[in-house]
Amino acid sequence: MSLDKPTPAQISGLVSLALAEDFAHQDSTSLAVVPETAQCQAQMVARADGVVAGVDFAVEAFKQCDSKVTVQVLIHDGERVGADEVIMFACGPARGILGAERVALNFLQQLSGVATATSLAVAAANGVTVLDTRKTVPGLRDVQKYAVRVGGGQNQRRNLSDELLLKENHFALSGLDYAATVKKAVAEAQGKVVGIEAETIDQARAALANRASYVLLDNFQGVHLVAAVAALRKEFPKAILEASGGYTLETLPALSEAGVDRVSMGALTHSVPALDMSLLLNTTDD
Repeated sequence: MSLDKPTPAQISGLVSLALAEDFAHQDSTSLAVVPETAQCQAQMVARADGVVAGVDFAVEAFKQCDSKVTVQVLIHDGERVGADEVIMFACGPARGILGAERVALNFLQQLSGVATATSLAVAAANGVTVLDTRKTVPGLRDVQKYAVRVGGGQNQRRNLSDELLLKENHFALSGLDYAATVKKAVAEAQGKVVGIEAETIDQARAALANRASYVLLDNFQGVHLVAAVAALRKEFPKAILEASGGYTLETLPALSEAGVDRVSMGALTHSVPALDMSLLLNTTDD
């Protein structure tokens, strides 16, 4: 599967915004006590096991802060890292390295956290496709979705234009009954995928009978989910069935047994813990 990395322009633009937000070129502390000629070597070290993502963003942060900083990457996106392993070295002007430190860590920790959480979810799901959602950090959607792919997951729709996904609010506002709303959405889709949220088996049947691309079984749990999937498979053997509703590493294994095709998880991006990392410095000769 292609990871489709963010483009150099995307990386440069996001890093530039983050450095500006941090006033990285006006680091009052370093300007006060770190000599302009000071040089150092920094090690980006993992403090926990995980999957790395966001290396290019960290490298870009160092380079934008001072073009004289050189970076050696030891562990690349998609590779696993263990606690106390060095991910990269940065060497050069100390002020530039210190100015970039927080931004480099922020990108690398956050995106590695997403990739690590996704990797754990994929393993727990045992063959069920793990999808993200649009519950992303504003401005970071594309890179968070990239990190999901790095972790072995797949992307749900990127934005509201990509495909149609009818949820309870759409049904409440359409002015039509459930089946008629689905039928209208399919007719107006212009070839786009049409996903339908269903809260009952009867709703799922109506969605599939009216040619929905897939059905999102929302908050179906335990034996209720098993029964729903079995009934729908009998009537619609080729249906794509997706589960959603707060699944965790503990509850994901049951989805494979239930027979769903995939599961969408907003937690992969909206509340994932960062992968713990540190930047350790050594001074060098001028």
